[in-house]
Amino acid sequence: MANSRRDFVKKTTLASTALSVPTYAFTILKKPELHDDIIGHGDHTYRVHKSWGNLDPNSTPIKNCHEMVLDSRGRLIMITDETKNNIIIYDKSGKLISTWGHEYKSGHGLTLFKEGNEDMLFITDPEGKVVKTTVDGKVLMELPKPQDIGVYSKNMNYKPTETAIAPNGDIYVSDGYGSDWILQFNKDGEFIRKFGGRGHNDEQLNNAHGVAIDDRDPNNITLLCTSRGHNSFKRFTLDGKYISTIFLPGAYVCRPVIDEENIYSGVCWSRMKYLERVPNSGFVTILDKNDKVISNPGGTEPKYEDTELQLMLQSTPIFHHCHDVCVDEDKNLYICQWNANKSYPIKLERV
Repeated sequence: MANSRRDFVKKTTLASTALSVPTYAFTILKKPELHDDIIGHGDHTYRVHKSWGNLDPNSTPIKNCHEMVLDSRGRLIMITDETKNNIIIYDKSGKLISTWGHEYKSGHGLTLFKEGNEDMLFITDPEGKVVKTTVDGKVLMELPKPQDIGVYSKNMNYKPTETAIAPNGDIYVSDGYGSDWILQFNKDGEFIRKFGGRGHNDEQLNNAHGVAIDDRDPNNITLLCTSRGHNSFKRFTLDGKYISTIFLPGAYVCRPVIDEENIYSGVCWSRMKYLERVPNSGFVTILDKNDKVISNPGGTEPKYEDTELQLMLQSTPIFHHCHDVCVDEDKNLYICQWNANKSYPIKLERV
C-alpha cells in the first residue's frame, strides 16, 4: 500500500474524527446506510463494506453470526445458531461456497487448528457440546461434560463457549456461560485440570467468553482468557497459573484473536455515560505486540495517561454487538455480530 495513500486516508480519518463526538445517549443505536466509510486509528484503518456477506435469508438464514475462521484453502468458515445451516462457508468475495450442520442449536465457538497438514475444527455449543470435526463436518470426537466425569457437581452449570488448542494438542475449553472455569483436556479428550472459576480475584474470571493460545513469543507460549465482565483478558501459563491482566476499560471483549504480532477482538458492548453496559454499542479493538491498544474501529481513539488506558466507547453506530473478528492474509477483517437483527458479516478492508 503506497505511503501517500495511507497518509491521505489518515488525514481524512483524523479530520472526520475531530468532528465526531462519542454519543452518550441511552437510545438504541441503528446502523446507518454507510458506504466506503473509513474507521480505525493509526496504521489500522479500514473501509467498511457492510453488505459483503449478505446472502438470501430464505435459502441461507442466520440468527447470530457468532464466529469465523480462515482455513488453509482461503475459505471463510462461520458458525451460526441457525440449525438450517450451522456452518456457512464463504469465499473472500463474500460468495457462498457451501453450508452444513443442523445439530448445533446454540452454535457459538469455532476454532481452527492443524492436525498434521489437515485443517480441523472444534465447535462449541453452550447447550453442552464441544465437538471436534473436519472442515466438511465429519464428527471425530466429543468431549465429556464435566458433570459426567466428576469435575463438576451435578448442580453446577456447564455452558461452554470456546476452545483453544495448544501446540501439543491439549484442548482448553472456556465455560463462559456456565461456571467460568477453563477446562484442560489432552488431545484424546482426557481431563487434565481446571482453573479460573467465577470471582473477582486476579486468577478468577467473570464471563470467560473466549480463550486463545498466544504463541507470538515461541519461547513463552501462554493462554489468554477473556474475562468479559472485568473488561479484560487474563494471561495464564499452559498449566493454568495466573500471570497478568490486560485491562480494557469500557470494552466487553469477546475472544482474543491472535494474528502475527497483534490481538484483535470484537467488543460486544461498551460502557457509556454512567458506566453501564449499553445495547448496540459494539466496536473492534486491536492490540500491538506489547498488549497496548492501538486502534478501535468503530470506537473512540485509544488514549493512555501515565501508561493507564482510558475508558473506551463506541464512537460511530456502525456495529451492534461485535462478537468475533477474522483476519485474512491481506489484514482485512471480517466482523461477526450477535443480536444485530440477523445481519450477515461485515468486511473491513484494510487501507
